[in-house]
Amino acid sequence: MKKQIKTNWIKSLISLCFCISLSLQNAYAQKTNWEKVKILVYTKNGEGYVHDNIGSSVKAIQELGQTHGFEVTVSEDPALFNDDELKQYDALVFSNTNNDVFDTDEQRVALMRYIQAGGGFVGLHSASGTERNWKWFKQLLGATFYWHDKNQPFTVNIVDSSHLSVAHLPQKWERSGGDEFYYLKEMNVNLHVIAVNDATTLEGDNDKRLDTFGDVFPSVWCQKFDGGRSWYTSLGHNKEDYEKEDLRTHILGGISWVIGKQKGRDYGKAYAKSPQDEVKQTKY
Repeated sequence: MKKQIKTNWIKSLISLCFCISLSLQNAYAQKTNWEKVKILVYTKNGEGYVHDNIGSSVKAIQELGQTHGFEVTVSEDPALFNDDELKQYDALVFSNTNNDVFDTDEQRVALMRYIQAGGGFVGLHSASGTERNWKWFKQLLGATFYWHDKNQPFTVNIVDSSHLSVAHLPQKWERSGGDEFYYLKEMNVNLHVIAVNDATTLEGDNDKRLDTFGDVFPSVWCQKFDGGRSWYTSLGHNKEDYEKEDLRTHILGGISWVIGKQKGRDYGKAYAKSPQDEVKQTKY
């Protein structure tokens, strides 16, 4: 009897701790002063496949901005990537970018310096196929695109239900209207995985499916990287999904997380001079 009481007490304590953690996360999200937030949505695509969901993703973020009061700039012009321009933004959203999206190394260095100064980065869906030959960018995003299964329904299992980007979702997020199950490579070892795709819910078999993580594969994660913050979701292929509240709130939570405490950018901490520079800032 005493053992049962102790077990129940431990379960109650764990449940209480979880509820407190979730409440703190939600309270933190509510403290975001959206009216002081400025976001750049970057949509550049290099040579190759261009998603037809870009317009829908842009509209979704613009409408989130209208609802919550933050300012949204949309551009596919890489010339905006310079210190003077970027320092005004609290977050950069690479919305379904793909392949090489910069014209010069100076533009790449400007992105590095922005992150090193404490900037926030959000990558949506095919952003993982961006700058595939640039080591630093792959580290910033957390991985790089390898392959995706055919568009079909599958289940997303939430790993960290307290995170701002998934706190509104059920433990199993059914992508019933279909999506692309992404497999990525060159993954950072210290990513904070938020959600994983469940491969057991896919149709049939395919030899290209990776079993690196068994029957699941990470699909949403975040990290503190090189002085800044990064959040990525591989979900969001279908343009219709950007009209749905679950995906919109998912994206909003990611943006909120990378903004964090809304400190201004400190370019005194920016050190990059070349896209090949090694990462120096490893402590936060």
